[in-house]
Amino acid sequence: MKTRFGILLFVMLVSACSKTQPAAEADAESDNPNQVLYDQVMDVHDEVMPRMDDIMKLKRSLQEQIANTPDMVVERKQQLEKIISNLDSASSAMMNWMHEFNPLPDTVDQELAREYLEEEMEKIRKVKTLMLESIDKAKQENNNQ
Repeated sequence: MKTRFGILLFVMLVSACSKTQPAAEADAESDNPNQVLYDQVMDVHDEVMPRMDDIMKLKRSLQEQIANTPDMVVERKQQLEKIISNLDSASSAMMNWMHEFNPLPDTVDQELAREYLEEEMEKIRKVKTLMLESIDKAKQENNNQ
């Protein structure tokens, strides 16, 4: 009986310790300013990444306008092609940013990791601006058809 009680107590103790460990790690991560900055960078990315679908739909719609209007005025066609090009640039900017994003671990150099994340924050903000502006312009033109 004592053996069973001892084993049960041991299992409960190990279980309790293992459950508190992840919470302690989470607290340590939230105290890390680089983790906070990383999370902010990813928040901007996560905010605009779903808009990639909008870019593709708008591009397709504008391309269809061009294809379905053979007698379109040259200036209008050029205008739509420029908007399509801007949509492509915005899409490429996001894809390039994601491909090149490779944050340094804090264990290498915390200051260097912070500087990298600050630079990436600027880059992803520019990508966000490019995406949102190109989407807005394309929506305006799509509504003007």
